[in-house]
Amino acid sequence: MTRVRRNVAVAGVALSDCGRVPDATPYALHAQAARRALADAGLDRSLVDGFASAGLGTLAPVEVAEYLGLRPTWVDSTSVGGSTWEVMAAHAADAIAAGHARAVLLVYGSTARSDIKAGRRTGELSFGARGPLQFEAPYGHTLIAKYAMAARRHMIEYGTTIEQLAEVAVQARANAALNPEAMFRAPVTVDEVLAGPLIADPFTKLHCCPRSDGGAAVLLAAEELVRDCRTTPVWVLGTGEHVSHAAMSEWPDFTVSPAAVSGRLAFERAGVRPAEIELAEIYDAFTYMTLVTLEDLGFCAKGEGGAFVEKGRLLVRGGELPVNTDGGGLSAQHPGMRGLFLLVEAVRQLRGEAGERQVRRADGQLPALAVASGTGGWFCSSGTVVLGR
Repeated sequence: MTRVRRNVAVAGVALSDCGRVPDATPYALHAQAARRALADAGLDRSLVDGFASAGLGTLAPVEVAEYLGLRPTWVDSTSVGGSTWEVMAAHAADAIAAGHARAVLLVYGSTARSDIKAGRRTGELSFGARGPLQFEAPYGHTLIAKYAMAARRHMIEYGTTIEQLAEVAVQARANAALNPEAMFRAPVTVDEVLAGPLIADPFTKLHCCPRSDGGAAVLLAAEELVRDCRTTPVWVLGTGEHVSHAAMSEWPDFTVSPAAVSGRLAFERAGVRPAEIELAEIYDAFTYMTLVTLEDLGFCAKGEGGAFVEKGRLLVRGGELPVNTDGGGLSAQHPGMRGLFLLVEAVRQLRGEAGERQVRRADGQLPALAVASGTGGWFCSSGTVVLGR
């Protein structure tokens, strides 16, 4: 990737109805989020000439674009798991900067929770037994087990404790308590996290994200369109992407995620340092993801993530680096590939629209720099986006 030649801004963001939405279809959630994002930006749908979507339909994103009444001249269907949306945002920003599009809409929607409740799908404990996965599936190596193995390796290698991992869940829930859109808002303690039913050693239930319904949309626009928007622009300053492995046997080090590469690239291209970032939205399907991504993005040294997450550092109120300010996937919502939700929350924070959970500097001013970092698969991929006012 090269540095942008034309400035690119996030012009609009929105969520669909989220949490428990039993009467909606995934298409309806896509449409609801898209309409709300366009309304947020104050731009007409006719200006959208780029579209990015993944995870729905046989011909994604063609089917979703048709459902939304769009006929884009630039499309992206990159699918690399939860980091898909940060990677798509990078691709869209490059396309807009190069003049290949002027306004690109990124949309996602899922009824994961309702589908499981209605018996339309299973919990997907395994991603299948074809290709490289055939060598792991016979041993019961589920998605959760892969993350649990990585967490255990970090504990062995660096002395990270289960109490420190539990702190991630506790602080995510404290942030969610300030978010009226979060599914779970009641406070939890470290002891309560540790006392929950074991899911995959060392993870108990509250170390893992819930299943939810929901959708999100982000509209990226060229700088010449920004003057017509009703919102304060949030600029894409730098992006990075990286893929690591599919088979666990091909992952060189379970304690290093692909964010170590995507984050370095994003910060270098943005011309900022991790120490300048004022809030971080990090993919957190499991508590270990937050801890190791903080290390790999450079907010603390490798092996120091356990100590870093202690003492309330991740809290909206009083935290040194507020992380997952909406409650994250652990408490707010997690409808599958959650990466787009990270971008929505980061933009809302930078625009000062986060209500009770709004992050502010010591002098009362709004933050100016944020990072959103998504992870896909079982630390298979990463996309990182640096945003600024």
